[in-house]
Amino acid sequence: MDITAAPTSWDACVALFDSRALPVSSYENLYEETYDVHSGALSVPGPLDLDALDLYGTGLVVDGDLTVEGAVLNADDGCPALVVLGDLTAGAVHLEGDAKLLVRGHVRVGAFVGHLTDKLVMIGGDLAAGVTVLSAGFLPDLVGGALTGPVLAPPYALAELDRPVTAPPAAEVLVPGVLLADGELEQDGCFDAPGVHGDRLYDHLAAGRPVLRA
Repeated sequence: MDITAAPTSWDACVALFDSRALPVSSYENLYEETYDVHSGALSVPGPLDLDALDLYGTGLVVDGDLTVEGAVLNADDGCPALVVLGDLTAGAVHLEGDAKLLVRGHVRVGAFVGHLTDKLVMIGGDLAAGVTVLSAGFLPDLVGGALTGPVLAPPYALAELDRPVTAPPAAEVLVPGVLLADGELEQDGCFDAPGVHGDRLYDHLAAGRPVLRA
């Protein structure tokens, strides 16, 4: 994917972050290295696979709003960080491994999926999702505003969210193709969002297929 961006030193990135009022508590956890900075808003016509980005630096900084027609995807360790200094709007966000996602503004997505714990995810504004799916200890480090939409997560994760959410059965929210069938076990034994087949959910999102019931 060809994204126009300029390699930028860490000191220059810090100056940019400060000028856009990105809290130090967010970016202080990033690697102090070179990042590729895209000036202004960015629209991506298909999925944005963070694992496949060919960047000069350690991550991509969007100095404006980021709109992705498909899903923002991360399935592997070692993917580039993504820093959005405006709002993030996408079909979905699916994060695993050691994902690093910082958004100064709001996140608006059809589905927000997080799996595993070795990550950095901080959202300064609202997280508005058609569904939020949390598995294997994944919790956003920060949602500064409201968290809206149903949340599918094991009881321990719902308790740690420390805010009231709607937590319906997965079958009321998701299409049958991403659900565990009666008696079926998840092949990835650590994906523990109740009733959800993690691999099939990822495959649907990566292919741009709907996951929400009509």
